[in-house]
Amino acid sequence: MLKTNKAKVVRQSVWGRVHHPTMRTAYWVGSDGKARILPMMGGITYDFQIGDPCMGLMGDHIEPGVSTKNKELNEDIAYNHLACIGNEAVVVSGDAKGAKGYVTGKHGGIEHVMIYFDKDTLEKLCIDDNILVKAWGQGLTLNDYPLVSVMNIDPGLLEKLDIKEKDGQLYVPVKTVVPARLMGSGLGSAEMKSGDYDIMTRDRKAFKKYNLGSLCFGDLVFIEDHANVYGPDFKKGAGSVGVIIHGDSFLSGHGPGVTIILTAEKDILQPIIDPTANIAKYIK
Repeated sequence: MLKTNKAKVVRQSVWGRVHHPTMRTAYWVGSDGKARILPMMGGITYDFQIGDPCMGLMGDHIEPGVSTKNKELNEDIAYNHLACIGNEAVVVSGDAKGAKGYVTGKHGGIEHVMIYFDKDTLEKLCIDDNILVKAWGQGLTLNDYPLVSVMNIDPGLLEKLDIKEKDGQLYVPVKTVVPARLMGSGLGSAEMKSGDYDIMTRDRKAFKKYNLGSLCFGDLVFIEDHANVYGPDFKKGAGSVGVIIHGDSFLSGHGPGVTIILTAEKDILQPIIDPTANIAKYIK
């Protein structure tokens, strides 16, 4: 098991509410020139959860499960940065009060934190219900790998990922490897401890070659030649591991979103292809 500083990582309460879906305009024009009106971000998604396919849906940037946000800007910034994938979440108002779930991702731009709850709980939840997240993970480090940055993941979940150590490198199970050239929306971000960035999916040959059509919500992926110690940067030999947190998009430069959990500027992180590498497998 990887040695970490988790005993010193602070666990703190953060709070969000179930956020109503939003639209800045009715029609969204895709990279094919077609205008569409489809479900997008926000709300409660009843029929797609972690582990379900995120590609080919009749929607754009679909977020699995429950999308949450904080009304106060400064508190929302804290919510989005401190909540980590795998953190426990508890409903604290409404008919579903007391139900427990876990954080599955963070979506930049809309600034949503997505949370998994079972189907019975989804049926009881309403817009504006309040959810408490026990935020734990930011500040986590690997004792023996100081050049690897850890972010956005619950320490308990990190321990379950079946990461192997060999000759100073870490071998991480992932669904697929994504080349740097396919990364799009989100480039230019100053840091990656909140939000995500997108895999572009319009090129048919790349789509097939890198098995993007099989992606599911919650899949682990490896991004080649990208360092995310701060914002995403191209650097040959670097690598980043992330989690698929929202679905595909018709928009230019967009696609399934990736929240980063591990990154290194040198070739310390190595992918091991595992078709079952999904956070639902490790949490359940």
